[in-house]
Amino acid sequence: MRIRDRILDAVERMLVSGGTDAIRLDLVAAEAGVSKGGLLHHFRSKQTLIQGVLDRLVERFEAELPPSGSPPGAFTRAWLDATIPDTDVPAGAHADLVAVALLAGPSGGPETLESLRRCYQVWQDRLAGDGLDPATAHLVRLAVDGWWPARLLDLAPPRDDLHRQVRARLAEMIGQEG
Repeated sequence: MRIRDRILDAVERMLVSGGTDAIRLDLVAAEAGVSKGGLLHHFRSKQTLIQGVLDRLVERFEAELPPSGSPPGAFTRAWLDATIPDTDVPAGAHADLVAVALLAGPSGGPETLESLRRCYQVWQDRLAGDGLDPATAHLVRLAVDGWWPARLLDLAPPRDDLHRQVRARLAEMIGQEG
């Protein structure tokens, strides 16, 4: 595994467990098993670490989304599938990493927040042009966006059967069997 990926993996774990306050360069280096100099070779500040995590998560998320020109509703269905698993999963699962990106974006400084805003505008434009009622596509996105911080911060997220029911309802809205 590349050193850069080890560092970003460490930052993701630390963000899930302790939020942005847990990100200190010396602690990141120790968690990643690299020297502080090795860390600074790849990331010169906390802000660049957070931007690196955001960039990598966006890249991974984009890889799960269908290309432009896909059948109607494909982008919205993929948005739901890529973000809310069919069944409730333990805290700290991959789905929580998306929440990390959302919550870390503002703490990475104005440039990182602007980067996240640009991504969201592109995604929202694709959702709006997905061949579904734009209000439905927007509602699904907002529900998904609320799901992430609820899980990450344990703000009474739906669990077990309610998790499945809520996800099924969102899937029904976009014409997909739950």
